[in-house]
Amino acid sequence: MKFGVVVFPGSNCDQDLVDAISIGVQQEVVKLWHKDHDLQGCDFILLPGGFSYGDYLRSGAISRFSPIMQEVIQHAERGGYVMGICNGFQILTEAGLLPGALLRNVNQKFICDNVYIKPVTTNLLPTQLLDVNKAYKIPVAHGEGCYYADKETLKQMQDNDQIMFKYSSNVADTHELYNINGSLLNIAGVSNAKKNVFGMMPHPERAVDPELGNTDGLAIFESILNLVNA
Repeated sequence: MKFGVVVFPGSNCDQDLVDAISIGVQQEVVKLWHKDHDLQGCDFILLPGGFSYGDYLRSGAISRFSPIMQEVIQHAERGGYVMGICNGFQILTEAGLLPGALLRNVNQKFICDNVYIKPVTTNLLPTQLLDVNKAYKIPVAHGEGCYYADKETLKQMQDNDQIMFKYSSNVADTHELYNINGSLLNIAGVSNAKKNVFGMMPHPERAVDPELGNTDGLAIFESILNLVNA
């Protein structure tokens, strides 16, 4: 399994993702420059967090037109796997590869903290090995993470099992956070209808190293790897 991490001007989590894949789950991974048209034979494309093109206009609105996104869209339309994290999630919604949109946080502030999320289903690639009863501690760092979709879209997503993660609470932890950004239905991550494109606002790549005191994010990458290699 070969992973590709797209690097846009302003990406700042690309190396974190490379390390999570190459060290965390020990898989081949390459960086893909935003001006290129070659996915280098990658099976799974990752769009990292950051502030692509300075987040001018709307987050992800300019990156959506980067040359390599033509290839990413075609890859997804062929059934190839794509996942966007934070700014990558925003880019995928702007590109129409994922439903809904990411709006300004309800408190109008940038939020950087650890939060808890729970998988809603185990029928999606990144959640297959996860426990739906467990709250996973994953960092967030975003100013536009409030997930929005109209009622009809939300119902379709629920009916089709497309809601991947919801913000949760962990009563065992003294520092609780719950739906910190105002997302509808507490949504923290979703998939497309075909279930080969995924997006989430929290950063699992920042929670894969024991030296950081948190490896909850590793389970998400292991879940992806398990299904792809199955």
